[in-house]
Amino acid sequence: MANAESLGQKLYRHRTGLGVGALIGLFSGGPVGLLLGGALGYWVDSALRKTASNYNPQQLFFRATFCVMGKVAKADGRVTEVEIDFAREVMARMNLSEEKRREAIECFSEGKEPDFDIAKVLLPLSALMRNRSSLKLMFVEIQLQAAMADGEISANEQALLQQICQQLNFTQREVQALLARMQAEQAFREQAYSSHAQRESYSAASLQQAYGVLGVESSASDAEVKKAWRKLMSQHHPDKLVSKGLPEEMIQLAKEQTQEIQAAYDQIRKSRGMR
Repeated sequence: MANAESLGQKLYRHRTGLGVGALIGLFSGGPVGLLLGGALGYWVDSALRKTASNYNPQQLFFRATFCVMGKVAKADGRVTEVEIDFAREVMARMNLSEEKRREAIECFSEGKEPDFDIAKVLLPLSALMRNRSSLKLMFVEIQLQAAMADGEISANEQALLQQICQQLNFTQREVQALLARMQAEQAFREQAYSSHAQRESYSAASLQQAYGVLGVESSASDAEVKKAWRKLMSQHHPDKLVSKGLPEEMIQLAKEQTQEIQAAYDQIRKSRGMR
């Protein structure tokens, strides 16, 4: 993944402002005006895009997601191929256009920079999500998945995740519960893939992981299991998340989350004989 957006990509991104400015400059000042007008148009287009992103919830969430993902990947001092592959996989699952993919790569690369301050994307995001707990949850889940991409969460990654969660007003207890649930979800997903040919035979370990996905103990009552399932399904409902500011491109990620929650609930329900 490139460290920075190329000059050609930047010019393409701001081609409208560049073209309009160049035409105005050409008619008003000839060849020199064309150059000056193009430069001014590029600057105005860039400034307007940046300003618009500060007030667009979807754009703010999109930018923060990949900037922070880059920061998490670099937490140990270097970005591994596994972490880069995870970022690429997320982009592929989102089915991004070429322009949005370039933007995601640019944000990821920006986040990797040693002097990148996550507060500049997290503070406005925190303000946006103050009363949107489900959106905040989705954001942190993505970052936890990024941290777990290489199979473990290092001390440096853990410290950074704590910082991220603090800025988003998560309590220590909420962070630990969420981390446990995401680890169970990852194990449940891997178990499902490994036993793809034997979907009907669930191991005791897989069932335990299913409880972990819902965030409940195996000793929980049927009513408690159902309540946890309903809450998680509501929190991850794609349409609700989009209405609260989740970018349209990320709707597939929310759908995948609900599918895994539903699969875990179905396994528990079957093992208990629940209706």
